[in-house]
Amino acid sequence: MAILNVNPTRMALLDLKRRVKSAERGHKLLKDKQDGLMKEFMEIIRDAKRLREEVEAKLGSAFKQFLIASAWMKDADLRNALSSPQARLDLSVKTKNVMSVRIPEFTLEKEGEIKTYGMAGTNAFLDEAIDAFDSAFMTLISLAQIEKQAEAMAIELESTRRRVNALEHKMIPDLKDTVKYIRLKLDETERSAIIGTMKVKAQIEEQTA
Repeated sequence: MAILNVNPTRMALLDLKRRVKSAERGHKLLKDKQDGLMKEFMEIIRDAKRLREEVEAKLGSAFKQFLIASAWMKDADLRNALSSPQARLDLSVKTKNVMSVRIPEFTLEKEGEIKTYGMAGTNAFLDEAIDAFDSAFMTLISLAQIEKQAEAMAIELESTRRRVNALEHKMIPDLKDTVKYIRLKLDETERSAIIGTMKVKAQIEEQTA
């Protein structure tokens, strides 16, 4: 704790009391914001965990299907089937405001076909593998979005936590200690003034006796 460098006057005391009330209101608002951010953050983390597990499962299945397809196909046929993709992806990013935090929202638009090969020289396993990779990719985009949201939320949460701690453990205690110090000084000054007045009164009484 520390005593602020202020003159111990009644004006300073009133100003410090006002600052204490303002700091306590700000602390409550920031604490409420911190609690809200933590709730939102934990929900995002749970969604991210679910999506990560989903991506891993889908990629595992896609690679399995692709290995089976490649085992039943000639290398030349496989390369030829995958050599001329026509699908086009367009990813756009917007932001939305959640508790004063700007978090990203991804929008993915697809055009064209991802399977442009003919039936000859290919098999159903390749069709399943490509569909599985496509599904995994879409989930991966959702995972990337939610992880960026978690990152933005975590940064704001840490910033809010620091401000709450600064108010709770530094600013408010310092202000209150300074208020106590000024009160003691004012009381001391008042006692000194009373004692001085009593001495003067006693001297006057002695002189007039």
